[in-house]
Amino acid sequence: MEANSLINKELILLDFAADDKFDLLNKLSSLLIQKGYAKASFKNAVIEREKVFPTGLITKGANVAIPHTDPEHVIKPAIIFAKLKDPITFKEMGSGEKDIDSELIFMLAINNPKKQVTTLSKLMSIFSNEETLTKFKNSNEASEILELLNKELS
Repeated sequence: MEANSLINKELILLDFAADDKFDLLNKLSSLLIQKGYAKASFKNAVIEREKVFPTGLITKGANVAIPHTDPEHVIKPAIIFAKLKDPITFKEMGSGEKDIDSELIFMLAINNPKKQVTTLSKLMSIFSNEETLTKFKNSNEASEILELLNKELS
């Protein structure tokens, strides 16, 4: 699976606003459903999964969250990237105890479990690179984000 097949300019959102993580997940899921990437079941599935398996990560450069759900809710694979207008609190991945004010959201809609593991692994390498995350955080151009994502995920 080429990175390009996961990333589409219509799924890069800058200065995106939401009231809280559930409002954010609802809005992002709705976009995936509307654009034909996800089934109607995706929205509830991603929200319920986030409650049980939180996805907030403390990272150098910008805190992130990587909400996702099971492949059966996905029609065609995609990543939604949202640079938030104001940080939104997610619970920390793993323990679920700490609050993480996330600034960058990478919502995954992957329909192949093996590809989901590969994609998460590539994203984790982005998240461990402060310079790259800072570029994402400081960019105000969807085309620049698209180029960065393609470069980092290829």
